[in-house]
Amino acid sequence: MTTSNTTTVLITVTGRDKPGVTSVLFAALTRHGVHVLDVEQVVIHGRLVLGVLVSTSNDPEQLQESIEQAMATVGMSVEIEIGADDGEADKLGSTHVVVVLGQPVTARSFSEVARDLAAIDVNIDSIQRVADYPVTGLELQVSAPGRGEEADTALTAQMAQLSARSGVDVAVERTGLIRRAKRLVVFDVDSTLIQGEVIEMLAAKAGCEDQVREVTEQAMLGELDFAESLRRRVAVLEGLPASVLDEVAAELELTPGARTTVRTLRRLGYHTGVVSGGFTQIIDALVDDLGLDFSAANDLEVVDGKLTGRVLGEIVDRPGKARAMHRFAESFNVPIGQCVAVGDGANDMDMLSAAGLGVAFNAKPALREVADTALSLPFLDAVLFVLGVTRAEVEAADAEDGTLRRVPLEA
Repeated sequence: MTTSNTTTVLITVTGRDKPGVTSVLFAALTRHGVHVLDVEQVVIHGRLVLGVLVSTSNDPEQLQESIEQAMATVGMSVEIEIGADDGEADKLGSTHVVVVLGQPVTARSFSEVARDLAAIDVNIDSIQRVADYPVTGLELQVSAPGRGEEADTALTAQMAQLSARSGVDVAVERTGLIRRAKRLVVFDVDSTLIQGEVIEMLAAKAGCEDQVREVTEQAMLGELDFAESLRRRVAVLEGLPASVLDEVAAELELTPGARTTVRTLRRLGYHTGVVSGGFTQIIDALVDDLGLDFSAANDLEVVDGKLTGRVLGEIVDRPGKARAMHRFAESFNVPIGQCVAVGDGANDMDMLSAAGLGVAFNAKPALREVADTALSLPFLDAVLFVLGVTRAEVEAADAEDGTLRRVPLEA
C-alpha cells in the first residue's frame, strides 16, 4: 500500500527473452530502495513482457533514468509510468475462468468471445494457452461486475450461446478454491468414456442393432423413460450365449484422450469411477484396465450360460445415477460440490445437475441445457483443461514415467 509521501512507478520491460534481464532490473531497483507491489511476467514465443509495480519515497525521475540505463545494457526496451494506479481496487482478483477450446481457435471465434464478454461488462484480466494438442486451449481470467449467482448465470448463459454458434467450446468456472477443490470425477461410459453404445454392440450379436439403436436414441434424447427403454432393449438379447459379453468387452474402444484423462486425474489424487446405465459384466474389465476406484452399472441375468433378456435388481437409471454418485462421494468423504460428473445423455441430467461441475460431453440438447459446461470436440482430455490442468503439465508427467506420446490427428 502506498502513502502520501510515496510515488508508484510502473515499469514495463519488453524484448527478446534472455537470462539475466530480471536480475539486472531488480539490481537497479535495489539501489533505489523501492518496495515491490506487484510483478507479472509472460514469454510469448521468445518475447518477454515483464511488468513491475513499485513504490518509492525517493526521486522517481532518478529511478527512471537508472532503469533505462540498466535495461539498455541487456538490449531491452522499457516504458515507465510515474504515478501509476497501485491497483488497490483490483486486489480481489478475477472472478471467473473462461476456457476456450477449438480445433482450431480462429481469430474470428476469439473476437466473438472478447466481444460477448465486453457486452456484459466482463473484463479480461489475463490470457494464457493451456493446450496445443489435441485442441487449442486458451484460459482467460476474467472479472465480472458481480460475484453472486446472477453473475455466474449471466456469464455462463452468454458463453453457452456463443459456443453454440461460434464453433468453439467455451467453459466457465469460478476462480479460487472452488475450482481447485474438485476431488472426485464420475464418468458415464457409453459414448463418453468409450465410443459407441454397449447395448447396441450386444444387439448386433442378436441381429437387432437397428431396432435397439432407435430405442437408445429416444432414451438419450429424453423422449422415453430410461428404465423402460432398457427393459425393451435387453429383452431382444434373450437366448444369446453369455460368451458374447466377453466378446463385446474385448471390442470396446476408448474415447480419444480417455486413458490420458484418467491417468492424469489419478496422479493428482482425484477419485475416479463410472456410473453407467450399461452392464457390470462388461464394465468391470474397463474398470480394472483403467484403474478406476468405483463403478455402478446394471446386472444382466444369465441362466444356464445364456442371457434371459432381463436385468437383475434395481436399474441404474437417471435418478439412480445421481444416487450412485452421492453414495460414492460419501464413501470417499468428498462433498458433492467437489464432484465432477461427465456424461452425454438425458439419463445423466440428475447426476450432472447435482455435481459441483457438470460437463456435457458431445451431449444431446436436453443435457447441454442443464450442464455447467458443454464440450463438443471428440477428445475426453479436454475435461482436464476445464479443470485447470495444462497440456504441458500432462506431458511433463507422462515424460517422467515414459508414457508420453502424441498420436497424429486426422486432417
